[in-house]
Amino acid sequence: RLAHRGAAGSDPETGDGAGILLQIPDKFMREAALAVGLEVLPPPGEYAVGVAFLPQDENERSLCEVAVAECVESEGQHFIGWRDVPVDAGAIGVVARDCQPMIRHFFVGRGESTIDQETFERKLFVIRKIVERRVLNADLTETDNFYICSLSSRLMVYKGLFMAWQVEDFYSDLAHPDMVSAFALVHSRFSTNTLGSWKLAHPYRHIVHNG
Repeated sequence: RLAHRGAAGSDPETGDGAGILLQIPDKFMREAALAVGLEVLPPPGEYAVGVAFLPQDENERSLCEVAVAECVESEGQHFIGWRDVPVDAGAIGVVARDCQPMIRHFFVGRGESTIDQETFERKLFVIRKIVERRVLNADLTETDNFYICSLSSRLMVYKGLFMAWQVEDFYSDLAHPDMVSAFALVHSRFSTNTLGSWKLAHPYRHIVHNG
């Protein structure tokens, strides 16, 4: 509960990045998927939530979304669909808004040949790496705006190029009463050798660190 030395530059409301790592809130995600017309999610542990930063350009974003869906299916898993993450761009700094990616969730069902959750987690890791390589090789103008913040059947990350106190104001999901987790790890980044960016904000997919 102590303030970290998270940095800000000429825009005092654009920090080096901050975010939160938490358990997948099953009830919330189940209702969120239904609200956008997706199928009923499988039982907990049998579906994953991906948190993706995507290009603002519609054509480039579509290419990334197709890559995600095709790679999920090619690895024997079930692609369920996308959900726009509601955000309040007015809650963050001008510099952060100017380079803000499109933020969406995607849902992945465990494939029939994937025997358990541990195997599913390994498959999700492979899927993420294949998607990242495919997008990198596509030579997009907004390559830096594509980033998978997390892809897991256990954990998820909300983060961005802002100060820690702005996280909840930016992501309205976090104020929902069904956003329930047994733990929450919050991190405010202080950059010493790289400029802040959306994808470099912490936490990283399974850890909080400052080294």
